[in-house]
Amino acid sequence: MPKVSLSSLPVSGLFGIAKPSGPTCMSMINDVKKLVSGSKLFVHSDKLEQPVVQNVRKGKRGREVVKIGQGGTLDPLADGVLVVGVGKGTKKLSQFLDCTKEYRTTCLLGCETDSYDSEGARVRIAPWHHVTKENVEAALSQFVGEIEQTPPIFSALKMDGRPLYEYARKGIPLPRPLEPRKVTVHSLELVEWKGSNHQFRWPSKTFTENEKKALEQALQGIQSNVGIKDGVEEKNGIPAAFVLQMKVSGGTYVRSLVHDLSHALGSAGHVVTLTRSRQGDFVLELTAESDKPCIPWEVFEKALADAGEPDAEGWTEWEREVMKGLDVIE
Repeated sequence: MPKVSLSSLPVSGLFGIAKPSGPTCMSMINDVKKLVSGSKLFVHSDKLEQPVVQNVRKGKRGREVVKIGQGGTLDPLADGVLVVGVGKGTKKLSQFLDCTKEYRTTCLLGCETDSYDSEGARVRIAPWHHVTKENVEAALSQFVGEIEQTPPIFSALKMDGRPLYEYARKGIPLPRPLEPRKVTVHSLELVEWKGSNHQFRWPSKTFTENEKKALEQALQGIQSNVGIKDGVEEKNGIPAAFVLQMKVSGGTYVRSLVHDLSHALGSAGHVVTLTRSRQGDFVLELTAESDKPCIPWEVFEKALADAGEPDAEGWTEWEREVMKGLDVIE
């Protein structure tokens, strides 16, 4: 990996951020851009004195100081590896969409949500007391290898130019069925059976009858005679939860895998935690010589509030941290 030197400035490159649960990837990229656009690490010194064009309106001419992008978004709920490209590094981001990724996720049984995770609304409940650790372990094998997976209807994937979630929310039938996609699950294991020993609870937000009917109408585009019907609610006890660890190909939806596995268990379920621990060579924990570390998001938050005094070579703390894990692109 090329190293940063004063003679090579400014540089283009890739680096990883350890995203926390909560913020959107887009908001984080916009925040990082504020720092990157004012750094001699990525911008020619003569351009640092020029005003930065922000939010250029469509049809208007404007100049961006530096290009920046991310190599595969994470849901707001999720945390973990977020790969960022700057300058020529943005041209390398597509390789992170198809690369092998590793995730750790927690499934909470008994409740299905519109988004397949705890950020959504409850749309169906189902029995869960019958599900055991042994049941889960026995069911995992059918989700390993090359499998077909249907993306969640509450996703940003577009059909005829319209995001799928718009069809679902407005009750518009899908123009055609959602086509299952072939993905590869290289490994899938149960790493923790929490049972009822946890603090997770079903979402309090519920679907109205009109919202359920709208979703059913949209789902008619997938298959006929679709109905969103509750099972027998088990009010006694805390629903069981368990933790999965997996290595998957690009394009795999962890939310869909948890949703489908819950159905295979004769129940319902949704994601309550999701961590991307690896994306290509960028990782949360170094385990191999080729692994590249991720920078804690707190480093950037601190710099946004106060970049601090530069060191003897003119670098601030966040720039030094970026240089440690920067994959320079010539």
